[in-house]
Amino acid sequence: MTNTTPTTTTSAPAPGPDPGPDPAPGPGLVLVLGATGKTGRRIVPRLRAAGHEVRAASRSADTFFDWNERSTWAPVLSGVTALYLVAPEDPDPVTDFVTEAAAAGVRRFVVLSGRGVDVSGESFLPGMARAEAAVRTAGVDWTVIRANNFAQNFDEDYAHAPLLAGRLALPVGDVAEPFIDVEDLADVAVALLTEDGHTHRVYELSGPRALTYAEAVAEIAAASGRPMRFEAVTAERFLAETLAAGVPEPLARELTAVFTFTAEGHLSPLTTGVRDVLGREPRDFTEYVREAAARGAWAPAPSGA
Repeated sequence: MTNTTPTTTTSAPAPGPDPGPDPAPGPGLVLVLGATGKTGRRIVPRLRAAGHEVRAASRSADTFFDWNERSTWAPVLSGVTALYLVAPEDPDPVTDFVTEAAAAGVRRFVVLSGRGVDVSGESFLPGMARAEAAVRTAGVDWTVIRANNFAQNFDEDYAHAPLLAGRLALPVGDVAEPFIDVEDLADVAVALLTEDGHTHRVYELSGPRALTYAEAVAEIAAASGRPMRFEAVTAERFLAETLAAGVPEPLARELTAVFTFTAEGHLSPLTTGVRDVLGREPRDFTEYVREAAARGAWAPAPSGA
């Protein structure tokens, strides 16, 4: 007897567009130390805007962290696979922290350091030099950012109050420096934390143009409409004035050493670090000044004040 039951054939669905290769895995949970500082507070929102999970940590951030309170280390490191490390001034905790972080599963370290650390060592700002050394021997993926002095120091740090008072006096002579815009540094840090191809590399970051402190102050004065001048002073006079202003002696001496080192020209050459990482040129100091002046960073005092 012949089987007359109809046979049903199921056709495979038509292939859709090729989705391409699987996306590269992200960095996982990223810990940003110094999250409320000049660099950290710019890095955190960039990472989050790009869809990355971020733990922002400092003594005043959402997650409390204190280098001198070791009980805070394990909670901030739990589940973290990538870390932006801003070292403390005191270098003593750094090596132990890096060791604990590696044992906790952190595999990618991006370390903020300074240009010239390879020359100055731990003679000043020793935490940076110690952090570089610690990650190199920790058996992890590491990348170091060695940055010039920040352009934002003129409106967010040591130079701001003196400029508002009309006189910035530093022992740097007429040396020229290509100040790095922190916005560029933040873009670089995000790329290093989230992209492959940067392992065991040191990137030196500078701006695209070197200018003297006198030239920098002149640009700020012109853009702000506020009278300002730069005065080159000796290291001895700078130290005396800094102490007279109430700065603790250890910090005053460290600042004097930093500017004396700058005056020797170690930070003057231009670098290609921003272009090497981001594929674009760094922002010029003039662009920074215009934007800062437009938001009132050096606004003239009200009439009659």
